[in-house]
Amino acid sequence: MIDDLPPCPKCSCEYTYEMNALVVCPECGHEWVPAEGAADSGAPAERVVRDAVGNVLHDGDSVVVVKALKVKGSPSGIKAGTKVRNIRLVDGVDGHDIDCKVDGFGAMQLKSSVVKKG
Repeated sequence: MIDDLPPCPKCSCEYTYEMNALVVCPECGHEWVPAEGAADSGAPAERVVRDAVGNVLHDGDSVVVVKALKVKGSPSGIKAGTKVRNIRLVDGVDGHDIDCKVDGFGAMQLKSSVVKKG
């Protein structure tokens, strides 16, 4: 057993333990793969957001909606094929990781799984 396990990155609990290839926090239940070597320099790792096809998305990219989406409060939704320009990647709620403005609907958040890089 390894006594020098890292503290939980979410709640900073010191009492983490190993379970198979993961490190688990008993207080908040967060599970993660421990960092290898010098990768754990204290700086947060940059997260990678991928679209429905697997392309890596960046701030400022243009994307195309690949699935018709219902919009609460609107009689018509967003149609498949709608182009969205100048996206911004955010840590959204419930998997919504793209902040954007959709023509005809205004500002909203989308999931990366319903768009493709365009």
